[in-house]
Amino acid sequence: MKLSSVLGGIGPALANPVYRLWWASNGVSTIGRWIYRTSVLWLTWHLTKDPTWLGIMAFADVFPMVVLSVFSGAISDRIGYLRVIKAMQLCYIAVGAAFTLLLHFDAMTIYICLGLTICHGITEAMSTPPRLALVNALVGRDELSTAVALNSATFNACRLVGPGIGGALLVLVKEGVIGADIVFALATIAFVQLYIVVFFLPAKGAGGEGKVSLELLRDMADGARYVWRNPGIRFLMFVLGMTGLFIRPFMELASGYADLIFGLPEEALGTILSTIGGGAMLSCLWLARRGRTQGLTRLCTHSFALLALALLIFTAIDNLLVAILPLFLIGFLMLVTGTAAQSLIQNAAGPDMRARALSFFILLNWGMPAFGALLAGLVASMIGMQQTIAGGAVIALVFWLWAHRQGRLFVDQLETEKEPEKKDA
Repeated sequence: MKLSSVLGGIGPALANPVYRLWWASNGVSTIGRWIYRTSVLWLTWHLTKDPTWLGIMAFADVFPMVVLSVFSGAISDRIGYLRVIKAMQLCYIAVGAAFTLLLHFDAMTIYICLGLTICHGITEAMSTPPRLALVNALVGRDELSTAVALNSATFNACRLVGPGIGGALLVLVKEGVIGADIVFALATIAFVQLYIVVFFLPAKGAGGEGKVSLELLRDMADGARYVWRNPGIRFLMFVLGMTGLFIRPFMELASGYADLIFGLPEEALGTILSTIGGGAMLSCLWLARRGRTQGLTRLCTHSFALLALALLIFTAIDNLLVAILPLFLIGFLMLVTGTAAQSLIQNAAGPDMRARALSFFILLNWGMPAFGALLAGLVASMIGMQQTIAGGAVIALVFWLWAHRQGRLFVDQLETEKEPEKKDA
C-alpha cells in the first residue's frame, strides 16, 4: 500500500514547508495551552471546592470570545493576521509568567486567579480568529479542507497530550515532588517558542496591511450582516450555538465532575480530558484524510445528534473505566461537528470576509460555552452535576429534530467548491 493512499490529503498539506513549520510550532504551543487550562481548573477546585466557582472561572476565560472575537476578526482582516498573533502571543507569555511567579511566592488567591483568567480569555479571543484564518495564506484552496481538519486534529492531539502531561504533573504536585509554579512555567515556555516562529512566516496573503481606525466598527457590522444574510453559514451558527450552550459546558465542569462523581479529582480530570481529546484527534485525522468538502453538512448535523446521545449515556455512568468509551465518542463526535462546520464556513465565505465569518464561528463555538458553563455551574449546585449535564443533552436532542431537516436545504451553498485562489510564485 502506498503511503499517499494511507495519508490521503494530509501528505500534500504537510509537504508545504511554511505550513509545516506553523503546524508543528502551533502544536507545541497548544500543548502548553492545555497544560495551562487543566492546571487552572485544578487550581480553582483546589482553592474553592465549589462547582459555582468552576462555572465562574470558565465564564471568565471564555466570555471574552463573545465580546472580542468579532473585533479581532475585523482588525485581523484590516492590519494582518501575523501582527495580531505576535502581540497576543506576548500576552500569553505574560499571563503564564504571572501564574508562575505568584504560585512560587505563595501569593495566589481565587480572585487573582480570576483576574488572570480574564486576561487569558481576552488574549484567546483576540488571537484565535487570525490563527484560524492564517491557514488560507499558507496553503492553496485545494488543500484547505485538509489543512483545516489537520489543524483541528493537531489541536485535539494536544488536548489528549496536554491534559495527560498536566494531570501527571499535578499528581506530582499533590505528592509534593514539584510545585504548581513549575507546571505553569512549562506551559509558558511552550508559548515563547511560537512567538519566535511567527517571525519566520510570510505575511503575504495573511490579511490586510491597513491601520486601526473607526472604520473597524463598520467592518464588524459588515461581518455580522454577511453572516446573517448567508443562510447556510447562519444555519451552522445555530448548530454551533446549541453545542456550546448545552453540550460543551461539561468540559468546563470536568474537574468538579471528576471529584464529585468519580472521587478522583486529579486522576479522573486528566482521564476525562485526555480521552475526549483522543476521540477528537481521531475524528479530525479521519476528516483530514477524507480531504473533501462534499458530505460535510450531513456529517455536521448527524454527529450533533449522536454527540448529545453519547453525553446523555455518559451521565448515567458512575464508573470511570466504563465511562471511557462514551467519553471517547463525545470527543470524536464533538469535533466532527465543529471541524465540519469550520471547513464549510471557510469554503463558503469570501476571502475578504473570512476572518470575520470565522470570528462568529469562534464566538459561538467557544464563546457560548461561557454562558452555558455559568448557567450549568449554578444549576449543578442546586440539582446535581449529572442531572444538569443530562438535561443539556436532552435539550440538544430536541433541537436536532429541527436541524437535521434544515441542513439539507444548504448543501449546495456550503459544499460547492470555489475556484482555487491564485498565489504569486
